[in-house]
Parts: sequence; C-alpha cells; structure tokens
Amino acid sequence: MQLIGNPTPTRRLPEGVSESQVLSWAQAILEDKFKRSHYFNNPSATREYLQASLAMSEREQFALLLLDSQHGLLHCEIIFQGTINSAPVYPREIVKTALAHNAAAVILAHNHPSGHPEPSDADKQLTNVIVKALNVVDIRVLDHFIIGGTTITSFAERGLL
Repeated sequence: MQLIGNPTPTRRLPEGVSESQVLSWAQAILEDKFKRSHYFNNPSATREYLQASLAMSEREQFALLLLDSQHGLLHCEIIFQGTINSAPVYPREIVKTALAHNAAAVILAHNHPSGHPEPSDADKQLTNVIVKALNVVDIRVLDHFIIGGTTITSFAERGLL
C-alpha cells in the first residue's frame, strides 16, 4: 500500500492509486458539482472550489473562472503555468478566452507555491491591467484570489478591486 504525507492510517491509498489521481478525481467532482448548478456569489464558495484546484501545485498556475450573468460557472481553465515563483500572464489571452466562452464575469486566481498568499505589487498591477482590458468588452472581474497552501487571499475582501 502506498502512503502519502505522514504515515497515518487515514492517509493510506489503495494499491495502484496515486495522490495525483485522487486530486484529479477531486477536481472532476468539484467541477461537476459547481458547473452551472453552483453560483459564485461569495468568496467562501469560490475558496472551496479553488482550494482543491491550485493549493497543491508546485508551480505557479493562473486560473480563470468564467461565469454567466448569474455567476454560474461556465468553465474553469488554468490558462497560464509557470515556475516555482512566477507565471507569464497575458491579458489579451484572458480577454480571448472570456469572449470564447461568452462570459459575463470572471474570477481570477493563482497560487503561490511558497505558501505565502500575500499579493505582490506585480499581482496588484497585473490585476488592474486585466480589469481594464475586460472592461473594454463589458466583462466584470469579480475577484482575484491568491492561494498559498491552505490560506487564500481575496482582492475583493481587501478592497483591492
């Protein structure tokens, strides 16, 4: 039997099942649960969704949650992937993706593999550029979350949007 983390009986996985498979299954379950039947009307609902998606990644990833006019999830995509401390993010690609899915609003999210979820100056500047780019095509940015391990920071809750 394969063990993950601390060797405790509650963390044993069945023979032949990897941690990445379990995380992939968890992601698929969450996507099914939230897709169009769940609405992202508050930061805590979004935190629950993002925790399983980005918290365990060893590389910085930038995700885009594309929402309909009622804030129901149309699509979630990791749109950019980088290294241990940065990921290239192109506002043009975010606009293209949002338009392709006919999104009325988006939620931005990225992880900090360091576990420190504080937004950097670069994070704040990038968010402002993305907000301005999406405003041109009448798509609202509802929030930007930074996931650092088990802690998640919301730009909206901090008044940064």
